[in-house]
Amino acid sequence: MILHHTKWFAGAAVLTALLAVSGCGTGNSTNNAAHVSAHPEQNATTTGAAKTAGSISLTETGSSLLYPLFNTEWIPAYHKVQPNVQMTAASTGSGTGISDATAGTVDIGASDAYMADAQMAQTPGMLNIPVAISAQQVMYNLPGVKGHLHLNGAVLAQIYEGKVTYWDDKAIRALNPGISLPHQLIKPVYRSDGSGDTFLFTQYLSHGSASWSQQYGYGTSISWPGLSSAIGAKGNDGVVAALSKTKYAVGYVGISWLDKAVQAGLAYAALQNRAGQFVLPTTQNIQAAAAAVKQVPSDERVSLIDEPGASSYPIINFEYLIVKKTQPSTTTAHALQAFLKWAIDPGKGNAASYLTPVHFLPLPADIYTKSQAQIAQITG
Repeated sequence: MILHHTKWFAGAAVLTALLAVSGCGTGNSTNNAAHVSAHPEQNATTTGAAKTAGSISLTETGSSLLYPLFNTEWIPAYHKVQPNVQMTAASTGSGTGISDATAGTVDIGASDAYMADAQMAQTPGMLNIPVAISAQQVMYNLPGVKGHLHLNGAVLAQIYEGKVTYWDDKAIRALNPGISLPHQLIKPVYRSDGSGDTFLFTQYLSHGSASWSQQYGYGTSISWPGLSSAIGAKGNDGVVAALSKTKYAVGYVGISWLDKAVQAGLAYAALQNRAGQFVLPTTQNIQAAAAAVKQVPSDERVSLIDEPGASSYPIINFEYLIVKKTQPSTTTAHALQAFLKWAIDPGKGNAASYLTPVHFLPLPADIYTKSQAQIAQITG
């Protein structure tokens, strides 16, 4: 898979200012009534093609990481803004989101991964539109071990390659001095479906391990090493379920599922970043990584993995909504544009009241502008 690795310049001050305005932080899910009171403009009837054209349906499928935001937060809120627009969402994995969007079987494909150059060449006329900043954590079921283990891309690659097979292996002990680790077989859990989470995780492994990069690489689907101890699971919910019922398992989970994973008794690791520091996926550390990214291209296909900075969390990404530039009708085009504009607006769909419950961050100001420019290209 051939992918872009360009970076963007978005000064930390710009991002911090936007986050301050949006009030992003951690917190519990807010209900629909809270959303209405936080965004009083949504109680009023708004203009747009979806209003004037009568009832219209927009369909979405893809990322299980983006699904909680799309289905639980956005759809109910947007229905209050545009009651004539009927929206549906499905958690099918980023691979399906991309393939269904390119095939035209859905209006919106949700993905944690941007489309590769080869995919763009095969199906020209696709837009990859960032709508939020997300992250991923490495979770494990390790009875009796408290706190956050230290892990890095090199050791995780060795675990998934079958070169590090027990929790008390010297490679893991070297990262965790003073912690008593059990002599128990590690059971790696991976996504069996095409997944943006796999794309992100295997990018992190590729950054940390030349062996992994050369032999397995990264993508929404890869040829995993055939370990008898490995467990395949579909969707983030499937990974959380597999980890929670399997002692001594380890796996990767999108941050929108963090609360449910912790409630299931799972712990998550402090990951080593490019600066050599072990950091947790806090709002501040994700924000630091986002502020370090440079040079986002106009099509916004860009890797945010392993950014520089002492506090930068190493696995972050844009959440993408993938759509066709040319829609089957002007009505669909206008309805799609209206929803996408709402979703990225820092005072509407990109507000903290929607993003905080799933631990997402809003788009930086310059990325918001680029996404607006992409949305403007949609025609019918």
